[in-house]
Amino acid sequence: MRPTPLYRAIATASIPVLRGLFRLRVTGLEHIPSEGGFVLAANHTSNFDPWPLGVALFPGRFLRFMGKSELFWFPLGAFIGAAGAFPVRRGQKDLEAIQTAVELCREGHAVVMFPEGTRRKKGLVKKHEAKAHTGTARIALEAGVPLVPAAIKGTDRLARFAPLSVAYGPPIPLDDLSDQDIRDAATVATERLMEAIGRLEATL
Repeated sequence: MRPTPLYRAIATASIPVLRGLFRLRVTGLEHIPSEGGFVLAANHTSNFDPWPLGVALFPGRFLRFMGKSELFWFPLGAFIGAAGAFPVRRGQKDLEAIQTAVELCREGHAVVMFPEGTRRKKGLVKKHEAKAHTGTARIALEAGVPLVPAAIKGTDRLARFAPLSVAYGPPIPLDDLSDQDIRDAATVATERLMEAIGRLEATL
């Protein structure tokens, strides 16, 4: 899917900033599907996480971000919507947002999710300390698309001009879960996903 003009403008302007000022290092690009929909799931330490995560894949893939509904006020909502985001009501079972994500994946879009749901508190790095939600895996399972893990480092220290790192991993195995109840399958897939994200974080 092609990026919107706003997304394209932001990404183009960001490349020299991320590569030069923040010394962005990217690994694992070979694991990103070149076409078709997929869910990209990463750790979450800062509101700026989508920035390097998306720019690192530009211009090959246009990422769609599920953002908290509180951000969708005028004129900010119009801006981030044009940049590829769509709203979710946190703390609720927002079936509409999940269904939107499923449909976007089926249409060939790359949908970004943060399984931890909210930004990780400083120093919270052990895999069992950050509670992961199963909605991310459920979207991939229901849409029948790859679930790709990713890890980001440095976005919580942008004010210090810390180097940024992004790592993408191979898709999580899901084929063996197709005969299970969707809730059970999503639970198993989420465990696999968080373990994969943890391994990627350890490489950064």
